[in-house]
Amino acid sequence: MKRIGIAVSLLLMVVISFCGCKSPEGEGFAIYLPARDIPVSQMPILSHVDLADKPLISLVDIVSYSRSTHEIQLTSEAYSRITNLEVPVSGKAFLVCIDHYPVYWGAFWTPVSSIPFDGVAIMKPLASDRHVIKLELGYPSPQFFKGEDYRADPTILRSLERTGKLH
Repeated sequence: MKRIGIAVSLLLMVVISFCGCKSPEGEGFAIYLPARDIPVSQMPILSHVDLADKPLISLVDIVSYSRSTHEIQLTSEAYSRITNLEVPVSGKAFLVCIDHYPVYWGAFWTPVSSIPFDGVAIMKPLASDRHVIKLELGYPSPQFFKGEDYRADPTILRSLERTGKLH
């Protein structure tokens, strides 16, 4: 009988420890890099892209997200990660995810690039005291954007709203 009590106690400790862990399914909004460096030009032909182990930007890193402008104010640590990110003139792919599930993809872009881009772009910031990045349509201007705009996808907005980050 004593063994059963010990087994139940051990099982209960395991269950409690698993409940304390946050799984990727509950992470909400996050921006990931692909697990391997994939050229932006190849992203449209891929049916599946493995994500990096950890998000580049998670809800913890976001101070606020503007529903109207798609500007994201970041913590200083997250903003530093973006400014230190190596971005070639041909862009660096990212995926916007909800609970580890990709909703859409885009690319970090550098303002010194002469290569146009027809997707959602995050311009690599040169410097800012505001710690803000923006999900923009097309580079160098919105006229280059093609496709559907998923930035206001309801699952994205709900995730940001639930955490009080949406403004």
